[in-house]
Amino acid sequence: MRSAAIVAGQEILVAMRNRWVLATALIMAALALSLTFLGSAPTGQVGVDALDVVVVSLSSLTIFLVPLIALLIAHDAIVGEAERGTLPLLLSYSIGRRQVIIGKFLGHVFVLTIATVVGYGAAAAALALAGTEMLGQSLTAFAGMIGSSILLGSVFIAIGYLISALVHDRATAAGIAIAVWLFLVLVFDMVLLGILVVDQGRTITAGALDALLLLNPTGVYRLFNLTGSGGVSQFAGMAGLAKTATWSSAALLTALTAWILVPLSLATLAFARREI
Repeated sequence: MRSAAIVAGQEILVAMRNRWVLATALIMAALALSLTFLGSAPTGQVGVDALDVVVVSLSSLTIFLVPLIALLIAHDAIVGEAERGTLPLLLSYSIGRRQVIIGKFLGHVFVLTIATVVGYGAAAAALALAGTEMLGQSLTAFAGMIGSSILLGSVFIAIGYLISALVHDRATAAGIAIAVWLFLVLVFDMVLLGILVVDQGRTITAGALDALLLLNPTGVYRLFNLTGSGGVSQFAGMAGLAKTATWSSAALLTALTAWILVPLSLATLAFARREI
């Protein structure tokens, strides 16, 4: 693990030199603060905590923003080094390919974690400075949103590594990464909705729908954050779904973890067979 830690440290240093951490944190903080102040008005009307509104708003933002940032970070992690000629040099230092993948993954997850905690933490800090009362349940939901956002980003970092390990040029990796983002973030839900409208409950049962939702990590993330807390599900309009939800929070977190491990394992296998 020492070799993996060295690689992780190198990735963190590169991200800091390139100002990836600062730029990502500033973008996330700016969007989080905007949504916080714009979304604070309805809280008195619907009777929910202000932080619950922030959780709903930031969950929707995360589904679009965090996967895109993660793929931008990770899509050229392997193929980019191969094109620059630095990958053979890295492997010459008695570092195994598995350690390279793990080290890069840990480094990139650390970068994304710092950006997410700082960026989204700014929203909670702004509410606290404004004197807004925040209930314990809402704070728990907010902490769960940040943690699951990091997990969702880790999923797409792992997917980015799999893409990077399979292709042979950065342009192809970038194109596939954007296609994956479009499919999982936008197309999948529209296709599923279209199928449900056409089926009208004749073939697809509630249990089958619950299983289909696990096929998309963004869907798992949405269910975890929008049905886990009473105040959040009320404001998100998912109170009914929260009462009948099949999957527990633990099961949804396990599903997100599986979404990390499977593509990361496949990326490790593909990298092990790649000719340098």
